[in-house]
Amino acid sequence: MNNPSIPTVKLNNGVEIPQLGFGVFQVPDDETTAAVSSALEAGYRSIDTAAIYGNETGVGRALAASGLPREDLFITTKLWNADQGYDATLRAFDASL
Repeated sequence: MNNPSIPTVKLNNGVEIPQLGFGVFQVPDDETTAAVSSALEAGYRSIDTAAIYGNETGVGRALAASGLPREDLFITTKLWNADQGYDATLRAFDASL
């Protein structure tokens, strides 16, 4: 994590995850790339999104353009109610990636 002012929590596997993340709820997809890019430049390394927000593509564009190593980033997405269950969850996960 590049921003020492954002506290972290150490997980059981030893990885430190930021306590503070940047959420993109209700950010239109066409504005998401710029918003996430600015957040990454400001030091955020945790991004919170969901397929239902309709802006995961914009998040992905910002992450790809950032050039930051994948191991420095934490991306959280959420399942919609219809995506519950093993097979549905796997499909939703693949679609989000």
